[in-house]
Amino acid sequence: MTQTISRDDVSSLYNRPLLDLIYEAASVHRANHDAGEMQMCTLLSIKTGGCLEDCKYCSQSIHNNADLEKEILMKTDEVLEQARAAKASGSTRFCMGAAWPRVLNGKAFDRVCDMVKGVSDMGMEACVTLGMLDEEQAVRLKDAGLTAYNHNLDTSEEYYDKIITTRTYQDRLDTLQNVAKAGISACCGGILGLGETEDDRISLMHTLANLDPQPESVPINMLVPVEGTPMANNEPLDIFEWIRCIAVARILMPKSMVRLSAGRLTISKEAQAMAFMAGANAIFTGEKLLTTANPEEDFDANLLDELGIKPRAPYKDGPVTEQGGGCNKPGGCGCASNDKISKETVAA
Repeated sequence: MTQTISRDDVSSLYNRPLLDLIYEAASVHRANHDAGEMQMCTLLSIKTGGCLEDCKYCSQSIHNNADLEKEILMKTDEVLEQARAAKASGSTRFCMGAAWPRVLNGKAFDRVCDMVKGVSDMGMEACVTLGMLDEEQAVRLKDAGLTAYNHNLDTSEEYYDKIITTRTYQDRLDTLQNVAKAGISACCGGILGLGETEDDRISLMHTLANLDPQPESVPINMLVPVEGTPMANNEPLDIFEWIRCIAVARILMPKSMVRLSAGRLTISKEAQAMAFMAGANAIFTGEKLLTTANPEEDFDANLLDELGIKPRAPYKDGPVTEQGGGCNKPGGCGCASNDKISKETVAA
């Protein structure tokens, strides 16, 4: 059982002076992870567009008018070829996303299971994001070798229906519960810059921190405004708010991988370095994140080299050892394990 963290505790933490918050987050990070390494991940859209959901930020929704060409589910061999290329470029996790509102049993799901098995057999962590799924489907993915299932909460429960109306917040929580029951690690985070308030960001962090078990990885996305969506003209979120959320996530979920996801293309290398100091220890590489642009490989390689951070080596003895575990290396790396956050740390 994870320790229950109160909303007031999260609010107090969120509102601490930023540099104090970053210092605390850096300390928590070093107690639970190797601060000199970064997990490199690759995300591939295996089925693009035509989604029935009405997410107001998404180019793949049929309810929006984004200029996006729909693509059918990729062939297994094509996906595995991309996975091999990602592994060769240094990625240790390969994530596959399909624009479905929910997983449907049938030939398409069978093919996804084959993709998962193929990626896992390469010695990479396999992750998918396929929308909602039931417990039986989660077990099938687990049996195929799935390491993690991505299912973001996006925003706070209070603000959720301003962003999405075709599924409920509880639908998302139910899917996460099915993932947990199957013994699959959850990859669960949110999107910043949707027009949410500070209270909404606090609420999102509160919900994430109290998931049981806590997510193995927490993607922190910055909205990429897409022409043709209702959020095309959203004002960019202040970059210090982005870093604040990263630091809060690190302190509240000390063992999770905090992953910088969408939006990095417009964020300076200095701000990204501060985010790494605040506890971010995973990034997506490759030219695209599903349908939005991402920094080029050279940018990431040069940035990590400048900072003296090395890409994390792939596991060799099997996938992530324990959901929410602080060290994902085979046999551990000797880093401290902090099962609980003291109330003093959160409320300090």
